Amino acid sequence: MTDIATRIVRTMCPMSCHPTLCGMLAEVSEGKLVRVTGDQANPDSQGFLCIRGQASREVFDNPARLLHPLARERRSDPFRRVTWDEALDRIVTSMSESPPAASAIWPGHGVFTTSYGTRISAQLLARLANFHGSQFWSPTMICWGLGAFGLGLTGMLETNTKEDMGEHSRLVILWAANLASQPNTARHLLAAKRRGAHIVTVDVRHTEAAAKSDDVLIIRPGTDAALALALAHVICGERRHDAAFVARHTVGFEQLATHVQAFTPAWAAHLTGIAADRIVALARRYADTRPAMIVLGGSSMHKGANGWQAGRAIACLPGLTGNVGVAGGGFGPRHGSAAHGRGLGSIIEPGRRPPGTAMPNQMSAITAALRQGRIQTLLLMGSNMLSSFADASAVAEGLDRTRLVVSYDLFLNDTARRFADIVLPGTAWLEELGCKMTHTHLYLMEPALAPAGETRSVHGLVKDLAERLKLGGFYPWESEEAMVNAILDHPCTGHATVASMRAQGGFAALNVSHVANPTLEFDTPSGRIEFYSAQAEKLGLPPLPSYVVPGSAEGPATHPYPLSLTQGRTLAHFHSFYNNGRELPTLARREAEPQLWLAPADATTRKITDGAAIRIFNQRGALWARARVTERMAEGSVWMRDGWPDLNQLTAGAPVLPDAAVDLFGFSAGQATFEAMVEVALM
Repeated sequence: MTDIATRIVRTMCPMSCHPTLCGMLAEVSEGKLVRVTGDQANPDSQGFLCIRGQASREVFDNPARLLHPLARERRSDPFRRVTWDEALDRIVTSMSESPPAASAIWPGHGVFTTSYGTRISAQLLARLANFHGSQFWSPTMICWGLGAFGLGLTGMLETNTKEDMGEHSRLVILWAANLASQPNTARHLLAAKRRGAHIVTVDVRHTEAAAKSDDVLIIRPGTDAALALALAHVICGERRHDAAFVARHTVGFEQLATHVQAFTPAWAAHLTGIAADRIVALARRYADTRPAMIVLGGSSMHKGANGWQAGRAIACLPGLTGNVGVAGGGFGPRHGSAAHGRGLGSIIEPGRRPPGTAMPNQMSAITAALRQGRIQTLLLMGSNMLSSFADASAVAEGLDRTRLVVSYDLFLNDTARRFADIVLPGTAWLEELGCKMTHTHLYLMEPALAPAGETRSVHGLVKDLAERLKLGGFYPWESEEAMVNAILDHPCTGHATVASMRAQGGFAALNVSHVANPTLEFDTPSGRIEFYSAQAEKLGLPPLPSYVVPGSAEGPATHPYPLSLTQGRTLAHFHSFYNNGRELPTLARREAEPQLWLAPADATTRKITDGAAIRIFNQRGALWARARVTERMAEGSVWMRDGWPDLNQLTAGAPVLPDAAVDLFGFSAGQATFEAMVEVALM
């Protein structure tokens, strides 16, 4: 029999694995969390809750959790407990001692645990930056933004829903789309397969998705654009394109058809490691199957010098074949994408910022600003900069030169331990009000627990900072609920409010189309799909999708660092949550130490056996790991879960796009190359 003090609170998993956001039921008894379970009534997850969500209960009553503000005078000193007043006064003093543009805010997924999809926390932080004049750096530059830049130039940012895939797709290409990142898609993928849909995986390793696929193409890292161009070569050369659709709804077909003549399957086979006949077969299957959907990932594709060109080239394929604006076609759900009609109100007020004071959202520009001492106060909001940024050694040098570094989080992470001067304890997801949004539904997240210790929510922290900075007009709302209502006020949500969401039981369907671009109008200067992009040309970029052979790929076989390293995700990890999962016992046991996947041939050459302690190194740095020798990797490529300390010492921080391009769309595409050619040896 349930104790009368026990209650069940409907909420959402805090892990924010967008486009997968899972419903959760929290059982609370006498002010304590008893357990969490999947919410069977949640229309997106239908009771599913992975190991990450199950482990999230271990945040509460965790001895490592931050419960009080901490500070230190020198970074070699231990932290000491301080009051919120002392901590905030020191922050405001530092922000006031320099021009506003010398302060910066860098939000991470740690502050999106109750607002992913609605961006409530991000909007509030961006509003603070605009009212004050601080820099606000978008977190999309470490994730999906670079690939989406290529999609945006072509006009293909909208996506069909997972439900549409399950009901209508006859072919699904999972291109660098690992189901560990979006497990809720798997149910609809399998529904499509049961109907007879053909499933293809293109990735740098045999992923969980590969096990569900009819064909698996293992590609060399960074060569996705080459494969897409070869597919276009076959489609155009064999006249398998949809001529009527192309004539009505695209720009630049003749230029593209001429351009791709050079990108033969044989040329792509040499680069990608995929046999030419398999490339031809995939091109013909994609062109001849209607409707066909492409589901894009993922770190293995977007983190690289050709990442935006991969998005650009792949985005041309639905336009060539007329797989746009139709059920079961186009692109499937991906991280950062939106269904047609999805939107929100905005509170950020960019007009408040003095013109010309904002830095570009460019990873290399941020690192340079830190190293040059142009940022004096840095607020790290739920983020671990050293595990997120490329060329982490250069970032560390910059952090060392920053006068005041503040970390707001649940746990200490590597960046905070090494460089934070002030640490502020944040509330966890069951201790604050929030709303999340998937492609198809809006969800209310009610507080279920009192804030632990002296923790404060992002809302409370930002409101207090704005008052201390005397930012007039910053907070015109009578309550936090009223502020949330201002963001939810959009036709997509039915002009929802917190009160209306409560009345509906905590969730509601969005007013969106399950089919992307249903009117066949595209967000490009021409209003059409742009194979040839004048926007790109004006920015000094190739107007047609291209592929640039990396310098390291041109070198001899005796290159000192011959293995191409890529990063990705596993079911036991997501970004820098909870100190990269290491503070949650369930996740820490699952992945106790870093593992490097490598092919048997590469292991044999180096006398490495499965489970051996190894050193991974290049000219920029080194880290140790355990070898995982597996047939699931192709020779010449190695793979590791992201987020491990020192991993990003190995990655290059050079920019991919010019500064003028990175903020062209409503997200940052300023990702570094993350290039990492490495060597591996026994410890």
